[in-house]
Amino acid sequence: MPAASVSIQTGDFDVAAEIAALRRDDPGVGAVCSFIGTVRDRNDGSAVRAMELEHYPGMTEKAIEGMMAEAFRRFDIRAARVIHRVGALAVQDQIVLVIVSSAHRGQSFQACEFLMDYLKTQAPFWKKESTPEGERWVDARVADDAALARWGIASQNNS
Repeated sequence: MPAASVSIQTGDFDVAAEIAALRRDDPGVGAVCSFIGTVRDRNDGSAVRAMELEHYPGMTEKAIEGMMAEAFRRFDIRAARVIHRVGALAVQDQIVLVIVSSAHRGQSFQACEFLMDYLKTQAPFWKKESTPEGERWVDARVADDAALARWGIASQNNS
């Protein structure tokens, strides 16, 4: 598999530095697509004060690496990078970064969206929101499962 990397971390990330590193030393890159997910202040009609993300170290990285390998099989991409934060996060904090490079934009867009659809539904993360009503665990949404299904992948969620 060409250049692919996954980082699960508590610290924030520098988007510009990550994109520069992904492009470095590859003159064949003609397109870079990125997605940044952030903590928003509302979910399911309720205010959100903070979010906490948990994962199983090792298992999470292996699962994401497997889906990145699938992205390389499906799309003509040159490199991919996924960074996902865990731990306590405040509203507006960055949660996730997906970056994909390719020779042409279409492949980068598709692979980036494919990876995000997977991360939203199948990556082994558990999210807990703090709201004025108390804490609650966040389940995958039916719309997220439908987004994954368009790639021919059945959700493993019980929603």
